Amino acid sequence: MSYFNENHYERRRGLLFFVAMMLISAVVGGLIALNGAKALGLLGPAQVPPGESRTTPEINIPPSGNTAGKTAVVTIAEQVGPAVVGISNLDVYSDFFQGEQEVEKSTGSGVIFDSAGYIVTNNHVVAGASKLIVSLADGRQVPGQMVGTDPRTDLAVIKINAGDLTVARFGNSDDLRVGDVAVAIGNPGGTEFARSVTQGIISGLNRLLITEEGLQFKLIQTDAAINPGNSGGALVDVKGRVIGINSIKIAREGFEGMGFAIPSNNVQQIVADLVKYKKVIRPALGVWMIRDVDKELADYNDLGVDYGVLIDPQPSGPAAKAGMKRYDIVIEIAGKKVTNRFDLQNEIFSKKVGDTVPVVVVRDSKKVSLSVKLGELEQ
Repeated sequence: MSYFNENHYERRRGLLFFVAMMLISAVVGGLIALNGAKALGLLGPAQVPPGESRTTPEINIPPSGNTAGKTAVVTIAEQVGPAVVGISNLDVYSDFFQGEQEVEKSTGSGVIFDSAGYIVTNNHVVAGASKLIVSLADGRQVPGQMVGTDPRTDLAVIKINAGDLTVARFGNSDDLRVGDVAVAIGNPGGTEFARSVTQGIISGLNRLLITEEGLQFKLIQTDAAINPGNSGGALVDVKGRVIGINSIKIAREGFEGMGFAIPSNNVQQIVADLVKYKKVIRPALGVWMIRDVDKELADYNDLGVDYGVLIDPQPSGPAAKAGMKRYDIVIEIAGKKVTNRFDLQNEIFSKKVGDTVPVVVVRDSKKVSLSVKLGELEQ
């Protein structure tokens, strides 16, 4: 029987017709999906004229299943990634035989938060730099200038003179919930691994960090991988909004996935001061906080109160001028109960330099009311 007999030809023609219809349907469907994706903004930000800066848009992706989650992370990487930069901290020195030399001391990440070229990063990334080089997503490398630093929170602001920048959109870190999706973007191994993306969740909120000065700050905990080079990079929510600046990687034996970020609400307050004043202006009570008072300490020393903060006034400071004495226990500031050092710091930092606040202390088991005019915390 011939391969081209009539019956076989008719069956083959029917098959070809069916395949052709399937191909046409696929092409038409693809065009419709492409137009729909463009309309929804899933293919990246709209093109802007050269030299103009743009702010990353808020991403709207249905939170359903793994497919949507992957799409969200891809979109976040495409739209927020260009707002994350690499920062090289260089030490410049002169060599008798070779002249001026540059040695890279450290690398880190930063986030562009203003179209004027302002970048927020970690203080330890830029500390002691003789020269800063900022690597942009489009391959440009431009010098950075120091604007201001805040060692207490490990934040700093630098500035570059460049156009056509992508500016990150910041979200409200107070709205975060444990279990929310979190995406970390940064340079975990320097510029070689620029804008690496890791996905995780918000593992915890209000994690306390106690600095060497005794100050306490609340951090966001995430299991999104954060390495030393991620310092200064962005922690982003599912809508592409920066909710934190990656800051601390804690590695303990037996514990993995413990990354920390400074909440975006705190970051925005601090960078506003750094841009305006080159430093962070904080009010000060003018005391050294010896320790928190608990029931054991109170019972052993018959303090008369089992909460508050045991303090020592700084000489000629606001508290000393108001009559505060060593071993006074601060239990109330401006009508708010103070149970520990964080309460004390939080209440003072909520005020302004020059404000006069009522303070209640316990001295010799008796309450004493004082009025303190707040000074400025030394840098």
